[in-house]
This record gives sequence, C-alpha cells and structure tokens, in this order.
Amino acid sequence: MPHPDPLTPEEKLADAKKVLSLPRIVVICGSTRFMAEMNEADLRETRAGRIVVKPGCDLKSPHQLWSDPAEAEALKVRLDDLHRAKIRLADEVLVVGDYVGDSTRAEIAYARSLGKPMRFTHPEVDPAV
Repeated sequence: MPHPDPLTPEEKLADAKKVLSLPRIVVICGSTRFMAEMNEADLRETRAGRIVVKPGCDLKSPHQLWSDPAEAEALKVRLDDLHRAKIRLADEVLVVGDYVGDSTRAEIAYARSLGKPMRFTHPEVDPAV
C-alpha cells in the first residue's frame, strides 16, 4: 500500500490550528510611522474575534534598547526575521497605512509568495494594483 505524502510544515501548522480551534490569525504590516493606526487596527481585528500579531518595536522612536547604532542595525535584522515568522504564522495579512516603503513592499511580496490573503486599509497602495 502506498504511503501518503508527508505533510509540509505549513500543512502541519494549519492542522494544529484546527485541532486547537484557534481563531484566524492576522498579521499587521506597514511602516512603523503608522503605529497608532496599527494599534487601532489591532483593536478592530481583536474585537472581530481574530488573533493579531504586529510589529512590537518602532525603531524610529528613541529608546534605550536601540540607542547604539550598531545594536540598532543588528536588532533591525532580527526584527525583520521575526516579522517574516509572524507572516508565516498568520492566516492573512492586513497592510496598514497610505504609504508602502521598501520594507513593507518586501513583506507584501513575501506574504504573497506564501499565498497569504491580503487586505489593505488603503487599497490604492497595493503594489499589485
């Protein structure tokens, strides 16, 4: 009897989410200049019953944790990796803001390469349009 193909990591994650009866997970993407808008989107998505993940640090705002430029650059690399992990975890992506810079454009391209459904607070900034 032939063996079924093993599940991909993505399929295993989807199955685990179903077994755990998890609500949809939304990752918020966008420039950190829109942190206030991201917080508002977080409230609305949470109220709608979704789990929300979003950027947790705004490196553009002064803070002791990233006051050293060399440490800030290393932190940015780690945070970019962390955000890509959030995108992999999520069921869908919500892009916040009326501007899409290089980092957000890269996040959108990455999410699309994974087949993640996309929503935009400002659809006119969708690079695919």
